[in-house]
Amino acid sequence: MPLLTNDQLMQVGFKEGFAIGAYNINNMEILQGIVEAARLENSPAIIAISSGALKYAGARYLVEMIKVAVAETGLPLSIHLDHGADYAKCVQAIHAGFSSVMIDASKLNLEENIAASKQVTELAHAAGCSCEAELGRLQGIEEHVVVKEGEAILTDPDEAERFVKETGVDSLAVAIGTSHGAYKFKGEAKLDFDRLAELNKRLDIPLVLHGASAVPDWVRERAEKYGAELGGSKGVPDEAVTKAVTMGVAKVNIDTDIRLSLLGAIREVLQTDPKQFDPRKYLAPGREAITKLVRHKMQLLGSTGKADLY
Repeated sequence: MPLLTNDQLMQVGFKEGFAIGAYNINNMEILQGIVEAARLENSPAIIAISSGALKYAGARYLVEMIKVAVAETGLPLSIHLDHGADYAKCVQAIHAGFSSVMIDASKLNLEENIAASKQVTELAHAAGCSCEAELGRLQGIEEHVVVKEGEAILTDPDEAERFVKETGVDSLAVAIGTSHGAYKFKGEAKLDFDRLAELNKRLDIPLVLHGASAVPDWVRERAEKYGAELGGSKGVPDEAVTKAVTMGVAKVNIDTDIRLSLLGAIREVLQTDPKQFDPRKYLAPGREAITKLVRHKMQLLGSTGKADLY
């Protein structure tokens, strides 16, 4: 099976009522953990690469590893640029072999966001790729994305309707109260599902939920048991994500939970076996922890067993 675009993956989920997880990678072990989960769950997956990951590992290394995963497994996978900061970053990703890009011009005003997103969408479509854009701003921190609480803006349905019509984007990341990073809420999670319902009603394209890591207790507690300082971390409850999937969300981004899973496994090995210096001995458990986490996400999103639809 060749690489698919995000749109090819999401359109099936959008019509069938499930979502595709977009799982961020930074190295080989993270990718292997995700792909093994997809193999075991017979699930499609979006492999997301941020600008930070590109700087850390290099586009060619990452793209070629994903191509190997596709060739060896035959799974429906895409390579997606997460939070492309500008036109140049999206061009770089498309030239590197990505099948999907996200232009994040949400820091700009509406008119400028429309212009930037339209330009990248036209580029992506001409290259046979799909394009995601963002309207509204999630608070929190994710690599180069830093939005303070007072600067967060929920997506306006009127603006969204105009935005989609004028840009031609394939999917839209919306802000309904989720947040980037591990510290999402000070109290109970409060997501604006009425807003999401209105967006789904007005827009005939798949919606995307960023900042959707759950920071599950079993992942956080393992990391903290072996020395991680994660006090106050709180994510989006599983039931909230499940509800969002029934309301037009066909792509859910997962990054923080993957990082925390890897962190806990590595910390456990290094603390319980302080003489250990073989990276294979602590990275392999980390890879296994990622597989466990991602399998749970695939079951939650309903993508388990859906690889056969492609």
